[in-house]
Amino acid sequence: MLLRTIPLFGQDNVGAVQLRKEIANASTNFWTKGQMAEMAVDTFFQERRSLGSGIGELRGNGQFVRRTALYSCGGWNEETITDDLDLTLRLHLDKWDIECVFYPVVKEEGVTNAVSLWHQRNRWAEGGYQRYLDYWDLIVRNRMGTWKTFELLINFVLIQYIIPTAIIPDLLMAIARHRPPILSPLTGMTVTVSFFGMFAGLKRIHKNKGLKTYTYILPLQSLRGILYMFHWIVVISTTTIRMSIRPKRLKWVKTLRQGSN
Repeated sequence: MLLRTIPLFGQDNVGAVQLRKEIANASTNFWTKGQMAEMAVDTFFQERRSLGSGIGELRGNGQFVRRTALYSCGGWNEETITDDLDLTLRLHLDKWDIECVFYPVVKEEGVTNAVSLWHQRNRWAEGGYQRYLDYWDLIVRNRMGTWKTFELLINFVLIQYIIPTAIIPDLLMAIARHRPPILSPLTGMTVTVSFFGMFAGLKRIHKNKGLKTYTYILPLQSLRGILYMFHWIVVISTTTIRMSIRPKRLKWVKTLRQGSN
């Protein structure tokens, strides 16, 4: 892993490298299989963004950070519950790039039930929101550069936060007024792109597995992954409401792990 990762820091502008995370217990149930597909599509899109000098993100496990880059952007932030997402934004604001690679991988244990997933994803959503609230003034001043700022607003703020927050009230208004949802074109486009990205990411994981895998197994895994990803709509919506009416909090609900070292 080190032999394949360290040479990426030969580029002077690379401040960090993120490996693809792989769910070690992916075969356990619906939730862990969904997380497997989620990690595949996440790295698939991240790898392409980093190749285009866009925004790569750190994901906690499997991240390598250049010491000088860490020092230049102020070190670790102890006033956040998602230090990887916080550091991601500060590295980009400090003109560093983050490389994301599909191989090698780092394994982690996925959560196995809805309650644990709920606590984990609420923390991720709140930490992701908080970084925009903490650094919005630097973002609007275009500290990252035009392309990265544009990508941040479209791929992260709009698609990951604004659209999921607006889907539920849009659907309720559509039912009340007997009209199609206004956001249905954006929602449909997001789901379609996510499905094909998930399929492409899973295909790279299961390469050279035969025709049956590509024509039957991978489409089903991608469809299951899309259904699983709908939990983000509820997570983002409730997090938006909670952060709108409550002060900032640093609540960490530790995820229970079952595996052994």
